[in-house]
Amino acid sequence: MSNIAEQEVLPKLTSKDFASSQEVKWCPGCGDYSILKQVQTVFPDLGIPQEDIVFISGIGCAARFTYYMETYGMHSIHGRAAAIASGVKSAHPELSVWIVSGDGDAFSIGGNHFIHLMRKNFDVNYLVFNNQIYGLTKGQYSPTSERGKVAKSTPFGSIEDPFNPSELALGARASFVARSMDRDPKHMQAMIKRAHAHKGTSFLEIYQNCTVFNEGAFFSYTDKETKKDTALFLEHGKPLVFGEKDDKGIKLDGLQPVIIDLNQDGNSVNDVLVYDEHNRTMANIVAGFFDGTYNGEHFPRPFGVIYSEDRPCYEDAMKAQIDELISRKGKPSLDKILSGDKTWTIL
Repeated sequence: MSNIAEQEVLPKLTSKDFASSQEVKWCPGCGDYSILKQVQTVFPDLGIPQEDIVFISGIGCAARFTYYMETYGMHSIHGRAAAIASGVKSAHPELSVWIVSGDGDAFSIGGNHFIHLMRKNFDVNYLVFNNQIYGLTKGQYSPTSERGKVAKSTPFGSIEDPFNPSELALGARASFVARSMDRDPKHMQAMIKRAHAHKGTSFLEIYQNCTVFNEGAFFSYTDKETKKDTALFLEHGKPLVFGEKDDKGIKLDGLQPVIIDLNQDGNSVNDVLVYDEHNRTMANIVAGFFDGTYNGEHFPRPFGVIYSEDRPCYEDAMKAQIDELISRKGKPSLDKILSGDKTWTIL
C-alpha cells in the first residue's frame, strides 16, 4: 500500500456555482448582465476555490456586482474600493481580489485611489465598467463623457475633455492595461483570463452600454457593420491590421503612427507595425487612439492587452521588508510598535 495520503478531489465548479441567490437588478438590456455572465463563465476555469475569492465594489450600478457573485465580497463606499481592496490583499495576500467600479466611481471620487493602486502594483484585478455616464444617479455626465455631452448636469453640453482611462493608467505606471466590450463575450472572457494571469495590478476597462441614459455610446465599436473599421484588436506579435477586409494597417514614421492602404501599390503587411504589448512607448502611442483623430487622421479604438509588464508586487515587497526586519530585530510587542522608538518619562 502507498503511504501517500490520498488527496480529496474537489468537484469542478461551474458557472452556476458562482451565481448567488440574489435577484439581479439592473435595467433590461444593461451591459452589466453580459459582464456578469462572462465572469461567471470564466471563473470555473481559473481553478480558485470560491472561499479564496473576494469582490470589492464602490457605489454605482456596477457596484451591485458583489451581491451576484457567490464569493466573499464587500459593497464599500464611493470611490474607495481600491483602498479597501489594498487592505484586504495586504492582510491576506493568498486571496484572489477583484475590484468592480464604474467610470464615475473609479475616475471621479476614486481617481486618487485609482492612480496610486496602479503605481503600487498590488496583485489585484480592477474591472471598470465604463458607460460614460452616471447611471445610478440618473444621467449626469461623467469623467469619461465626451466633450459636448448633453446630460442633466450639462444641459448645454460638457465643456471638458474626458479622461482616456488607458492613458491615465499608463501615466500612473500600471503594469497591465487592457480594454474590452460588453457585446464581445469571447474577447471579454479572454481579457478576464489575461487579467487574472497577470502578477500585479491588472486594469481592465470594459465598455458597457447604458440603455437608459447613454444608449449606443459604443455602437460603432460593437455593430458588425462598422466594427471592423472602428475597432483595432491588439495581439502581441501580430501586425496592426484592421478594416472590413483587413486592408488597412498602421505603421510608424519615426514615432508618428500612419494609416496605410494595403491595397495600394507599394504597401504590404510587412510595412505594418507588429504590436509588442511589453513596449511602453508603443503602448502609449496606441492608447492615444482615443478621441476620433490622431494628428488629423481617424484611427480605430484599440481593444485587447495594451500593455503588460512584469515587476514586483507591493504585498511581496512589504512581506520581504517585514521578514528582514524581524530577522534582524526580532518580533516586537504591540506596545513597542505603538510607542515607537522615542518615548518620554514625565516626572
